[in-house]
Amino acid sequence: MYAIIATGGKQYKVSEGDVIKVEKLAAEAGDTVTFDQVLAVSDDKLLVGDDVSSSTVSATVVENGKGKKIIVYKYKRKSGYHKKNGHRQAYTMVKIDKINA
Repeated sequence: MYAIIATGGKQYKVSEGDVIKVEKLAAEAGDTVTFDQVLAVSDDKLLVGDDVSSSTVSATVVENGKGKKIIVYKYKRKSGYHKKNGHRQAYTMVKIDKINA
C-alpha cells in the first residue's frame, strides 16, 4: 500500500515505514504529524479525487536539520560586481507510521 501526499509545495510517494525529508514543519522530534492533503492511495486499486478526500497519513518526526550548503555566486562582467552567498535549506525528517485510507 502506498499514498501520494503533498506538503511544502512538493509531492511524495510514501509507504508505511518510509523515512523521508520534507520541507521544515513546525514540530519537534518525537511529535506526531498528520498529512491531510492526500492525492492518491493505492492498495489493490488506485483511489483518487473524492475517494481519498477523508484519507490521512500519520507520521512521526525523527529530526529537524539543515541540508548541505550550496554556494550562490552572482557576477556581472566589466563592472566589478561580485556577490557570494551561501544557503542551507531547512528540512524535517519524518517516518511514515500509518496510511488511513
